[in-house]
Amino acid sequence: MSVQEVFALAPLVALLGLAVFAVWAVVWVVRYVRADAMTRQSIRQAVRVRRGWKRLAPMLKLSATDKTPTPMASLANTDGKPIKPRVLIPALKVTHDAYGVIARANCLPGVGLEQFQKAAPHLADAWRCTRVAVTQDKPGQVVIRGVRLDPLKFTAEHHPTGEVPEEIARWDLGLDEYAQPVTVDLTQVPGVTVAGLPGFGKTSLINRLICDWAPSPAIQFVCADGKVSTAREGDYAHLVKRMFAFVGDDLEEANALFRRLVELRRARVSAAERILGVQSMWEVGPSEVWPLVVVIIDEAHTYFRDHKGSDPKTKKLAALAAENARLVEDLVKKGRSMGILVILATQKSTGDAIPTFIRDVCPIGLSFAQKTAEAAVAALGEDIREWPDANPINLQDRAYVGVASMNHQSQPGFTRIRTPYVSGKDSAAIARHTAHLTADPTDLLTAELPGVEIGKPGPDDTTPPIAA
Repeated sequence: MSVQEVFALAPLVALLGLAVFAVWAVVWVVRYVRADAMTRQSIRQAVRVRRGWKRLAPMLKLSATDKTPTPMASLANTDGKPIKPRVLIPALKVTHDAYGVIARANCLPGVGLEQFQKAAPHLADAWRCTRVAVTQDKPGQVVIRGVRLDPLKFTAEHHPTGEVPEEIARWDLGLDEYAQPVTVDLTQVPGVTVAGLPGFGKTSLINRLICDWAPSPAIQFVCADGKVSTAREGDYAHLVKRMFAFVGDDLEEANALFRRLVELRRARVSAAERILGVQSMWEVGPSEVWPLVVVIIDEAHTYFRDHKGSDPKTKKLAALAAENARLVEDLVKKGRSMGILVILATQKSTGDAIPTFIRDVCPIGLSFAQKTAEAAVAALGEDIREWPDANPINLQDRAYVGVASMNHQSQPGFTRIRTPYVSGKDSAAIARHTAHLTADPTDLLTAELPGVEIGKPGPDDTTPPIAA
């Protein structure tokens, strides 16, 4: 191709480039116009971040100086004068969402995760963010999350899809203080504790768990709700259709249910090798034949409270409470490998509400608002004293209804989470559409092993047998 032909094509190339730019501009404008007001602010914020990055980075010492000349610079240096060092700026890619911006930056020699984290407060000021967090994305790259608005102060709703969850035992909790989704893997987890003042979101959190997991036949639910006498009186009135058993605040009925579950656990231990071919259910995962049994004990203090008194009725209640604690301890300490998960919810998870020999075995704990430091420590452990920003005693404002603190498995310290609200209409629809999946795990076990008596006491068992 001759020089004349190249010059002849130049207008066409320029026109094509102009057309591509015009299309990009139209797409950008359409996305901006269609976005809501919060997202538009984030779009403008992202533009400012990109535009000011090359100037801001050296000011925050997020740049590196390269004194070695490039080959081209060496060839061009004909007069022998020293070549001016180059200032390297980390490449930055910025995206946005309704709450702020998400930037990914490449690391440079001497400019890594530690330097970016040290600069985070100054980035928050420069980018006009409420807070900025820096985490490692992959080797040689960091993620800078800046939120302009506090996600914890925005109420959220969750509408269950009714679809079978992609991963069994993955608990979607909500959004953290950087508007990032928070999930917890409950595989191999024996128990979870949920604490908090009344009306701050404990039951709503559990409702979401049930609604999200209910479409799976590999999960079965059982509930003891200590604040009601019958299911229709309480928060699980809709979801009781998806539970194979339910008891209220009657200690004798609860005691019978806990015994029944302990017998199920023992029967599973005996049958695991024959049915699953392994000693731990988690080696093969839950199934319709051997489902994960989620035991929900709401207002747990009702069943464990120490009753004081010398009259016969009080003595009987005290004996039942002690027996309930022993049975639930059995489920928490021995049920994990057999596919039994215990979730205990109470207002104040001190030792008198949930015995410490049960509470301290549960590796995952969440707490909504608390009134005292003692209650916060009981729910989350002594370490919460060193994380004042995440302490649940700071969540008593009604704006924080639905916000919980927890020690997440994947990161140090504590994080705050905005948990969404699930309406009664949605939970009723889920229960109605999944009620046919409800099955008693004991019946499933006896169907696999006909003739086996569930509930027959072993040589070291003092618990009376329960009919299958």
